[in-house]
Amino acid sequence: MIAPYKDLGVDAVVGMESRGFIFSSPIAYQLGAGLIPVRKLGKLPAETISVEYALEYGSNTLEIHKDAIQPGQRILIVDDLLATGGTVRGTVELVEKLQGQIVGMAFLVELLALKGRDRLQGYKTTSVIQY
Repeated sequence: MIAPYKDLGVDAVVGMESRGFIFSSPIAYQLGAGLIPVRKLGKLPAETISVEYALEYGSNTLEIHKDAIQPGQRILIVDDLLATGGTVRGTVELVEKLQGQIVGMAFLVELLALKGRDRLQGYKTTSVIQY
């Protein structure tokens, strides 16, 4: 998951709740980058910004600390699974609201039939396992 991004000058890795934390933490460590959590509504302790996003069965809200990303920081978004792309699309919105520069998105598994990658056009997107 790291190889495509190791020479891109990643400043911080954004991990999405909750399995994304398992992957984003060691990736941030290996890249010598910071780690930024994106969590569901009401889980982060400091001032946040939020975004509501659509799921197959309803909607959900994600939050990030308001001061987590400085304008221009190079951000890698990491999660365990790319399915419909709703959660990662919400995460993209949060990073861009804070003026982070997304250098890519790394996933362990991608479910091709759900076409989540279609919602991420214009961003470097990689997955290790594709079904």
